[in-house]
Amino acid sequence: MKRFLAGVLIVVAACAAGFFAYAWKPAIDPVEPPPRTAFDQALIEKGAMLAAVGNCTACHTRPGEKSFAGGLAVPTPFGTIYSTNITPDPATGIGRWSEAAFSRAMREGVDREGNHLYPAFPYDHFTLVSDEDNSALYAYLMTRRPVESRRPANRLPFPLDVRLVLAGWKLLFFDKGVYRQDASQGAEWNRGAYLVEGLGHCGACHTPRNALGAELQSARLAGGEAEGWKAFALNGLSSAPIPWTRDSLFAYLRQGWHADHGVANGPMAEVTGNLGRLPDADIGAIATYLISQMGPPALERVARSAEIRKKLATDQGGTPIPVSAATGSPTSRGAVIYQAACAICHDGGRQQPFGGIDFHLSSTIAVPDPQNAINVVLYGLPAASGRQSPIMPGFAATLTDDQVADLLAFLREAYAQKPAWADAKAKVADTRDGKYLVSVRPSDGIERGPDNVGARD
Repeated sequence: MKRFLAGVLIVVAACAAGFFAYAWKPAIDPVEPPPRTAFDQALIEKGAMLAAVGNCTACHTRPGEKSFAGGLAVPTPFGTIYSTNITPDPATGIGRWSEAAFSRAMREGVDREGNHLYPAFPYDHFTLVSDEDNSALYAYLMTRRPVESRRPANRLPFPLDVRLVLAGWKLLFFDKGVYRQDASQGAEWNRGAYLVEGLGHCGACHTPRNALGAELQSARLAGGEAEGWKAFALNGLSSAPIPWTRDSLFAYLRQGWHADHGVANGPMAEVTGNLGRLPDADIGAIATYLISQMGPPALERVARSAEIRKKLATDQGGTPIPVSAATGSPTSRGAVIYQAACAICHDGGRQQPFGGIDFHLSSTIAVPDPQNAINVVLYGLPAASGRQSPIMPGFAATLTDDQVADLLAFLREAYAQKPAWADAKAKVADTRDGKYLVSVRPSDGIERGPDNVGARD
């Protein structure tokens, strides 16, 4: 028995030693911050475009503060993580990081000092980025304005506040390695896959996660959550009433709206705003890849979309009233609210993007969860700064929880022909109380920092 226990202890000790050997990462020596002249302008401008693909400003900038200075609270199911300062400030940013240290963070999720990074920084996607693109990103970030800004300490419970634990997470869920071309697909598809799965990290929002916070690979792009919003499915589970095509997705990503799908809102507004830096070829590649993930729509969806198009072509305005709208019912009360507050824009016949979407086309009304609809009703769509843009007022101050629930019941039944969301009222109350840290963007999405992401600043 003693020999057995001794053997068990030896095995445990060997496993522990092996884990620590795997988990330990050496520090990389600091360097003097390189001058701007160390980087070619063309490389900096390429890095600006890539930073836009990665939507870096979204997480690394607090609204109204200096770009890339970090400190943004990122809520997770495990606690709050604060984003890092990625300006070239030598004391509080990455000014003393070598390109090798930067590349290791992107590829392995390890900082210059050898600390494992939390996967709120999506290195499980960034690991796919090429050496050339990492060099361009490094050039861009190292030529930003240095900002001295220390982020707050993360608020995580023990043992999640011990970074060594992250090595175990990586052992379970992290596959390191650059993107490999799929020889069975064409160049455009591969370019789209590289951007979507790598720097674009679309799955970080659009894929559900398991109990340990890792993306469910069995449900890739099947829909997820981001900043208090539901990120719609980008695979065969897409709920868009009119199925996406490559052309409609290209237009939506290019301009932030499409007549069949409405205006980008929430975190997606910032994504489409930043994608404005990309050439048409890259937007087209992203659209090509994502449409391949959605696959051809089911026949019933095609038939339903044909019915919607016919209805839109023949209707002369007016509001559909569902059978359930008996006098005094939630649907009936919601119809009255709709006529008073919404119909003037949504039934007015004004074209997208400045007119309200006809709700027959709305994915927000069609999905099983009411959260996005609640966010839009309460907080609206703020105007972009200094330019013409879509706008919608928020009704948080004018509608009660009951009235919002009644309005949503009407929209759901009248336009999606689906039963009212049973949990809508409770979610409205929770949203008002701050249970979901809802991020609201103007339609162009670019509002994080006053100096934002110019390549020449």
